[in-house]
Amino acid sequence: MITFTRLSIVPLGTKKIVITGGPSTGKTSVIQNLEAKGFTCVHELIRSMTASEKNGTNPGVFTSNPIVSVDDPVKFNKQLLKGRIEQYKSSEMEESNVIFFDRGIPDVHAYMNCFGQSYDKAFEAPAYQYRYQQILIMPPWQDIHVVDEERFESFEESQNIYAHLKDTYENFGYSPTIVPKGSIEERTAFIIDILRL
Repeated sequence: MITFTRLSIVPLGTKKIVITGGPSTGKTSVIQNLEAKGFTCVHELIRSMTASEKNGTNPGVFTSNPIVSVDDPVKFNKQLLKGRIEQYKSSEMEESNVIFFDRGIPDVHAYMNCFGQSYDKAFEAPAYQYRYQQILIMPPWQDIHVVDEERFESFEESQNIYAHLKDTYENFGYSPTIVPKGSIEERTAFIIDILRL
């Protein structure tokens, strides 16, 4: 049973809310449910990027996260960061009171941290420049964890990714709110309640 806790958010025009988490934590299902309820949602880029990479690469190499499986991880990460920045900028044109993002700009850095990839201060700069009002993070959940053509990571890897996501967002000055485990409707209701929507 989920217990609801109110959370204060300073109104800054359109509220930009990131929903993040390791692979197979129920994140996308909740975002789809929010969208079905009429909320504006920005979808994850990496699925289409991974599909594009697979078309030009031996699919057998995709045995781990795409950022370490692609031919050129540095190029892939730069494209992913650029795409997330474009999503952020495009959201500025929306008239919605709140916009949910399926992953945010710092997710790029978190995954690179997790897989031991280096980057410089210039690569960090967008995470400080383009800010979100709230970060919601889905914890690892073994009961719903699956590995498929889009999710390559084991449950142990998902736990590690979660830890790096939380640490990275905190290092960029955020205080992520953990979304408790529960049904899609329960988790959606939790988010709507704490954001006072």
